[in-house]
Amino acid sequence: MVREVVVGDLRVQQIQRKNGRRSWTIVWPEGTEHPEADRFLRVHDGSGTQRTYAYLLVDHLRWLERECLAFDSVVLQDLERYMGIVGAEVRMPLGEPWRVGKRPYGRSALSTTAACLKGFYLHQASLGINEELCQRLDKTRLPTRADRRRALLGHVKTDMPANPLAPKGRYRRHPKMLPDGARESVIDAVNSARDRLIVFWLADGGLRIGELCGLHLVDLHLRLDAACGECRWPHLHVCHRPGNPNGAEAKTKHSWRAEGGTVTGGLVKRVSPAMVHTYFEYMTGEYPRESGHGMLLVQLHGPAAGRPLAPVGARRMLARAGKRAGLGVVKPHSFRHSFTSAVLDASGGNLMIARDAGGWASAAMVDEVYGHVDVHDPAFDAALRTVWGDAW
Repeated sequence: MVREVVVGDLRVQQIQRKNGRRSWTIVWPEGTEHPEADRFLRVHDGSGTQRTYAYLLVDHLRWLERECLAFDSVVLQDLERYMGIVGAEVRMPLGEPWRVGKRPYGRSALSTTAACLKGFYLHQASLGINEELCQRLDKTRLPTRADRRRALLGHVKTDMPANPLAPKGRYRRHPKMLPDGARESVIDAVNSARDRLIVFWLADGGLRIGELCGLHLVDLHLRLDAACGECRWPHLHVCHRPGNPNGAEAKTKHSWRAEGGTVTGGLVKRVSPAMVHTYFEYMTGEYPRESGHGMLLVQLHGPAAGRPLAPVGARRMLARAGKRAGLGVVKPHSFRHSFTSAVLDASGGNLMIARDAGGWASAAMVDEVYGHVDVHDPAFDAALRTVWGDAW
């Protein structure tokens, strides 16, 4: 089965394979593959990066067509000019307007675009195309302290890859937290036990929406001393399954296996009493007994009732509930941001606890995004008074 998404003359095409996995490529208007783009995207097959790169790369390829630039004639200044056209700050003439009527890329999208373009042209150079541009792009820099913390054997690293197209300056992401009392307001605004489960599991579990919608019933060990033997407390296993019928995939790809109906491995996450309570409320009151797919979240109404709930369905439910609660559009990842920040505060700033509770890749990432000091903290106040030496 093939679903096409039109993006100008070139288009991104999603391919649904027989084994349930999805991939993305770029095709010409008549339906033939764009060979250079397809070869590059195949390198990232089986990852969420492939889809992101496809939509960023198709924009760049359309711009190359308009500028009449071939791959072997592109120079670094052309790529810098393109980055300026889509939103980066560059000091040079940009030429004719591009993407008229669309907002410029944000900082995160610009960083991803820079990585995509560098990867694409380095891949072209590996095939013998425009090796001179490859030399201009393939730069290195000295490693920072954060680089050394993240990398295996980081203490012996002497250089790190650099990207001349990346936005300049230090970038600190500011996560969008939920306002105080938002969880209770959303709970009051939802209409079913399933929706209450979604809110509590996002809020208390710090789950990504793909992880939540990708859960199977066998992944849930909601009693003490479960058979897996990996956690004595009630917990769940986040398992990466690319063939889920609702298209949901966990971002983390820890190895896992199922033997005798018991799942082991994956990302093990503790569950709260409220998560257990909403699970049994949902299973005893709304979950269809005739369901054969074994997934946790299902659609409750309409012709597709009983089929697995897709992440887009959960997002739309939360958006509607947020508007009814007077909060505007509530996004699933806001719960994850609030959860990680709350765990970091409750643990006294212990990055390792916050990393493992939220399933983050590294403690350095938690520190960069969520590390902060409460200016009202008595310890913070005492430290300043000691330094100042003021008599209050």
